Amino acid sequence: MKLQTQIPLKPQQHNQIDYNSKIVLIGSCFSENIGNKFHYNKVQSLVNPFGILFHPLAIENLITRSINKAYYTEEDLHFHNEQWFCLDAHSKLNQTSKEELLKVINTQIDETHHQLINASHVVITLGTSWVYRHIASDTTVANCHKLPQKQFLKELLTVDQITESLDAIVTLLRSVNPKVAFLFTVSPVRHIKDGFVENTRSKAHLLSAIHEVVEPRKHIYYFPSYEIMMDELRDYRFYNTDMLHPNEVAIDYIWEKFKAVWLSEEALKTSKFVAEIQAKKTHRPFNPNSETHQQFLTKLQSEIEELQTKHPHISF
Repeated sequence: MKLQTQIPLKPQQHNQIDYNSKIVLIGSCFSENIGNKFHYNKVQSLVNPFGILFHPLAIENLITRSINKAYYTEEDLHFHNEQWFCLDAHSKLNQTSKEELLKVINTQIDETHHQLINASHVVITLGTSWVYRHIASDTTVANCHKLPQKQFLKELLTVDQITESLDAIVTLLRSVNPKVAFLFTVSPVRHIKDGFVENTRSKAHLLSAIHEVVEPRKHIYYFPSYEIMMDELRDYRFYNTDMLHPNEVAIDYIWEKFKAVWLSEEALKTSKFVAEIQAKKTHRPFNPNSETHQQFLTKLQSEIEELQTKHPHISF
């Protein structure tokens, strides 16, 4: 008896992720969920250096600025609720002084530039097609930072606009990193503040645009995280209490699917070894000074050193 429909997935034949790969993940909060899994498993990765970005224009803007090293100046910053912020970035970068904010955001540009030109894979998760245009500057923003709503106009990006943005991202990154592989996903988080019908329209535009760009022969791929959540996990027990965000069970489930498709066989073995070490590091002994525990620590250190011999970038 089958109790769920499952999306057929096969291991990726080309551009699989291993422990030599360098991953950059940018986009909605689902990028952070998968990024946290990479971090736990000690895969080299950079996750949302400018914070969560929900729509493609925000992602394109910051990738473009990073590649071109177009640094921010004081004129790009705003002050509200006793904090300095940039409309191009998430509120997690906010600072109490504009000098500190400039330092932080321009450091992120340098870091992102370095990571993008050396990346083996760029994973982009799109969350919404709805955007807000700042009336005074006539620019589409990444985050409204709780400024008064009257300062913005709300717009729905068309499929063509999203496709154009994604094409621009691919073209720009390929100009400095010709061998990079792209992996697009759509966030399964529903944005019902936009409205139920409006959220569906938004996701439909994202999906249509991505599939205009996806071409495995050009190393541009799609992973169906949205479809897995909407179909295989179509039950509210897989959601957080807000009934909108996937819970840990759902995230783990999608991660297992992702691993099976995208991680190489050798990487899967290494990740299992890493997970065993991570579990051992959380062990709490009854007697820390006992001979048994000291032997346990010695063996654990030996296992870590063995792993680091093969993969020097790994640290615990």
